[in-house]
Amino acid sequence: MSRLYNISSSPHVRSRLTTGEIMYKVILCLLPAAAVGVWRHGLHALLIIAAAVAAAMLTEFAFERATGRPDTLKDGSAAVTGLLLALCLPAGVPLYVPVVGSVFAILFVKCFFGGLGHNFMNPALAGRCFLLISFSGIVANYTSDGFSSATPLADLAAGNPVNALDAFLGLSNGVIGSSALALLAGGVILWLLGGITLEIPAATLLSFCLFVGLFGEQGFDSGTLFLHLSAGGIVMGAFFMATDPVTSPVTSGGQILYGILIGLLGGMFRVFGSSADSVSYAIIIANMFTPLIDEISVPVPFGCRKQKDPSAKRSLIPVSAVILCVITLIAGVCLSGVYEMTKDIIAEQQLAAKIASYKEVCPDAEEFASDAGMDAAIAALDGEVYGVDFGRSYINEAVVGTDASGNTAGYVISVTSRDAYDGSLTLSVGVSADGTVSGIAFTELNETAGMGMLCGEDAFKDQFKGVNVERFTLNKAGGSSADDEIDSVSGASTTSGAVVNAVNAALDFCAANVK
Repeated sequence: MSRLYNISSSPHVRSRLTTGEIMYKVILCLLPAAAVGVWRHGLHALLIIAAAVAAAMLTEFAFERATGRPDTLKDGSAAVTGLLLALCLPAGVPLYVPVVGSVFAILFVKCFFGGLGHNFMNPALAGRCFLLISFSGIVANYTSDGFSSATPLADLAAGNPVNALDAFLGLSNGVIGSSALALLAGGVILWLLGGITLEIPAATLLSFCLFVGLFGEQGFDSGTLFLHLSAGGIVMGAFFMATDPVTSPVTSGGQILYGILIGLLGGMFRVFGSSADSVSYAIIIANMFTPLIDEISVPVPFGCRKQKDPSAKRSLIPVSAVILCVITLIAGVCLSGVYEMTKDIIAEQQLAAKIASYKEVCPDAEEFASDAGMDAAIAALDGEVYGVDFGRSYINEAVVGTDASGNTAGYVISVTSRDAYDGSLTLSVGVSADGTVSGIAFTELNETAGMGMLCGEDAFKDQFKGVNVERFTLNKAGGSSADDEIDSVSGASTTSGAVVNAVNAALDFCAANVK
């Protein structure tokens, strides 16, 4: 009786390899990327990998012991989850981050749904998305030589020069497993060993390139497409994440459709999204469509005809999905109603905060009024990035401050920079008639507490106050004595640099438009 076949959930046998053999081949093929990451980022990267793998295996072991389930550690799936999660993390994160991510991935995404074969999305990707949401300031902090800095894709979006070859080799800033060369080599080896089929990675990469080429600013420029393929995790996602046998379609045609969906979503997020590195979300969304893709792509055996039994009608859309959609619709209507009731109050508060910031940076002014010349200059920008030397800085508004006698007390420029560590920041820059900075004040600053938020403290802001220079520069080392040097906040050089660029954009705008 022990040799009888059992009816069970996926993954079913699709090749001669067992689940354990496939998982250990995946681990083997990920080792080159892990080795490059450890060599590039040092011992802490190795500790992150070890912590993630150990936490994943221990979580699965503890759950199986507590629930009396069979031991599945030997199949290697937990180790693969931990390794993939670790390779998706920056090398500077604290060790508790990969531990928390692995526990969430194994316990909530895998074990609570019944173990291997029952999870509806890739556990490693779910763990990474959980960390991005819960610890965004830490997980999005890419460090290089002790300083936080932008990834190649962030530099590309900011218009900065990028070395595509360094990104391809894994020598630029990014996650531990950022070497596209090592990942590509490992993916090809995994295919040759029979661990994956070629339909999903090929369809993913080709559709991704097609979307980026059609809708990206550089079109089908070979250098730009090479950079997009070399950075942002698209190669890892195509070969090691999307090909998960549990969450991917069964048939060859379904896998091609599934890969095209991932590539198009990844390209859309890359071109139009606020976060360039969003392949994880593309794959998780595609995981949701896997049952439907299987439904429409699994062929009917020749000669088999389905009986039309009215009593056996079955909807392609599960009842739970309908209930979830209804709940989402009700919640959306409620949120819309709350917004309609509060939008006027919010607008008044935002206006008051803006006026307060103007008064802070131009204290001698009693009133603030627009200027036709500066308004025309802002309108000519048409919402585009200001200049080419200030990162992604945007001029929002420019006003003239006048004192009680009607004399000009100074000018206030509102600037937004999208190069901050956690997204965007907006500040008001006060400039006197002779070009001296009278102060800066933030109207939007949503950075990590104790790090980027320190840019809102007087110790950092007062470095600009009372200084008359053409342009400021950021000093990451600290201890500067020159007027034009701004000491970076320790551990927040990205946010500090965004502030410096925004202030420089305001100074340049004033110099060009104030007569």
